[in-house]
Amino acid sequence: MSKKYQVVGIGNAVVDVLSQNDDSFLDHMGITKGIMQLIERERAETLYAAMKDRVQAPGGSCANTIAGLGNLGMRTGFIGRVKDDALGRFYADAMQTSGTDFVNPPVAGGDLPTSRSMIFVTPDGERSMNTYLGISADVSPQDVAEEVASDADIIFLEGYLYDKPDGKAAFEQAAAFCRSTGGRTGITLSDPFCVDRHRDDFRKLVKGHLDFVIGNEHELQSLYQTGTLDEALAQAAQDCPMVVCTRSGDPVVILRGEERAEAPVQRITPVDATGAGDLFAAGFLFGYAHDASLETCGRMGNVAAAEIISHFGARPETDLKTLFKSEGLI
Repeated sequence: MSKKYQVVGIGNAVVDVLSQNDDSFLDHMGITKGIMQLIERERAETLYAAMKDRVQAPGGSCANTIAGLGNLGMRTGFIGRVKDDALGRFYADAMQTSGTDFVNPPVAGGDLPTSRSMIFVTPDGERSMNTYLGISADVSPQDVAEEVASDADIIFLEGYLYDKPDGKAAFEQAAAFCRSTGGRTGITLSDPFCVDRHRDDFRKLVKGHLDFVIGNEHELQSLYQTGTLDEALAQAAQDCPMVVCTRSGDPVVILRGEERAEAPVQRITPVDATGAGDLFAAGFLFGYAHDASLETCGRMGNVAAAEIISHFGARPETDLKTLFKSEGLI
């Protein structure tokens, strides 16, 4: 009997607030270009007020991946926390409307509001993210229902959740429930700074509890503190059954046991790079869930990532299955 969910994500439920700005605006506001920074509530309010022509969308790294899988017609769920406020209700409704079960209702009471990330997109497509985590960082084992996690073929975690002990415990519980019924679990490493903060924990997790890990070359080199990417990949492949490494415009490398595959990337100039890694993961997981070859999984990831960087925002605007068909992938 098939499980209720093909993929369940667990991660930060963050409302993305996007605006287009130039480099001088970033300098004026003291925003570091091209990276994600965590900010406090007061700074969040200042930046929000400074944004012109704001566009609001449900975001969060893992949630973007799950939305991509929903676009591909898969049965998906998402475990995360939002407050019962305007942004939180917007988020939960948007996930449900896009075909993903938002399994935990918005939380009433408490001081922390729904999380939001102010994303400043410059004309070169770079995004500078300033994230106020609010309530989403308080995901804990109480948010992980056994009937959800054990009824998933794949559980997918975002590394950012490791910033709090309760988040770490929530994922380990979800992974245990999923694996107890024959499911598979994996992580996206999120960013090199996240890896720096949690290197030892990530290494233990990758070695003992996961079926796959997805990261870019900087994240994997940070994880293993090696001089070269090949050394990092060799260590990762010893620790984890499957390792997926994205390399910006260079081919994606996928290792599974003795098997190695590369998936070429078609270079395009990004309109907005927000969500490229998240949608790569969606395309890859679609192939993985359907037992496609490693190269096909990688190429699906690349097609989905190319779609997302061709427009503003981190959720697909084109039917990804149609794109896969046009590339001869399904």
